Amino acid sequence: MAIALSHLGGRSIGVFGLARSGLATVRAAQAGGAASVLVWDDRESARAQAQALGGAPAKPEDWPWDTLDSLILSPGVPLTHPKPHPIVGIAQTAGVEIICDVELLWREAERQARFVAITGTNGKSTTTALIGHVLAAAGLPVSVGGNIGRAALDLEAPEEGRVYVLEMSSYQVDLTGRFRPDVAVWLNLTPDHLDRHGDMAGYASAKKRIFANMGEKDTAIVGVDEPEIDKIAEEIWAEGRTKLRTLSVGRHAESDLYVDPPEGRLFEDDELVASFAGLPTLRGAHNWQNAAAAWGAARALGVDGDTILAAMASFPGLAHRMEIVGRRGAVLFVNDSKATNADAAAKALATFEPIYWIAGGQAKAGGIEPLVEFFPRIAKAYLIGTAADQFSHTLAGRVPQVIAGDLATAVRMAADDAALDRRAEPAVLLSPAGASFDQFADFEARGEAFRQSFHSLDQQTLEAVA
Repeated sequence: MAIALSHLGGRSIGVFGLARSGLATVRAAQAGGAASVLVWDDRESARAQAQALGGAPAKPEDWPWDTLDSLILSPGVPLTHPKPHPIVGIAQTAGVEIICDVELLWREAERQARFVAITGTNGKSTTTALIGHVLAAAGLPVSVGGNIGRAALDLEAPEEGRVYVLEMSSYQVDLTGRFRPDVAVWLNLTPDHLDRHGDMAGYASAKKRIFANMGEKDTAIVGVDEPEIDKIAEEIWAEGRTKLRTLSVGRHAESDLYVDPPEGRLFEDDELVASFAGLPTLRGAHNWQNAAAAWGAARALGVDGDTILAAMASFPGLAHRMEIVGRRGAVLFVNDSKATNADAAAKALATFEPIYWIAGGQAKAGGIEPLVEFFPRIAKAYLIGTAADQFSHTLAGRVPQVIAGDLATAVRMAADDAALDRRAEPAVLLSPAGASFDQFADFEARGEAFRQSFHSLDQQTLEAVA
């Protein structure tokens, strides 16, 4: 059953931006009995879709702003930087609130449901999916969406006890008003989207809004391994409005949730409660941060530790993010196609050894020079795409390499070489450190091509992951 925004009954709203979340908003507003739903998108096809759902297409300058209650803005539309979209100024002048679909869902469901909100520069999707998996294993009615998978207003209708687990980008957090999650997770902060927030201070400020309305019964889980967030955690603690649970991997042993990196041991309030080292789809320190955040969120909602750890062991992981697609003898085949830059590839290169590395595509600024510290872990590199020559130059004299050209060739060559490696668990790793657009439509298509290449190998001792 679709969500019906009954609190919009008899009200008038404008929806600007008619992608996934915008169309879901039109549908939910109409189902809730909104008096009028004005819509606009530059794409004629999107306007036609919205009109079919009951929206009324009109250019924003022609909207009756004096009768509108809310502007529902697509997260892709600039609110502040590099400069506000003209519609933002129009709405502000008219005194119309500017919010997003997550705010509407919360207003509709907050009396019946609980909310877990996850933000951060990296790891949001994995953490969101993992929390949803753990809560479902605990028998809770759970809906997962937001910036991952389904739009917030395309999720299941509110009911008593339902938990909404929502990945939230900084843009979405910026567009909340009264939103008050029961649990909010801020994983980390590294430079990203600065064009939309001005600088790191603006980016951090946007993220911090996720805690703005939380109270004493709510729980804030904050990764404190970056100085900027550590400072914000201190501010939250000093304000004393909400429960604060700090999280660290290998840096701040005094944190409420602390992961000791060598073995992935989790300490909760200084007590050893779990080990993440054996979790097949949560390898590496960055995934242990995600797992610790999920542990904290689930515990805040009353789930016991044994249930959490058992659920984590069965977590399937996310496609194209260090996804183990299969095994051929002792050799792992790992699809990390989402790693489109060096910073992302570093996480996989730090996780596996020895590595038969498939890299390339369209190079990003800086290439793979930042990955030099991981070169000793690489047995051989197989280079593809337009970045092959550039990457080859960086690797020269440091890592054995071959320009394979295309992905299928690279997989065959790497599989043959890795099969001769007698070490415990060689990995054929697609972690390209480059964009996909020179050879594929997107990183998903590249990851699927890797999967198909794996399945095309001879069937001798080949075990596909279901």
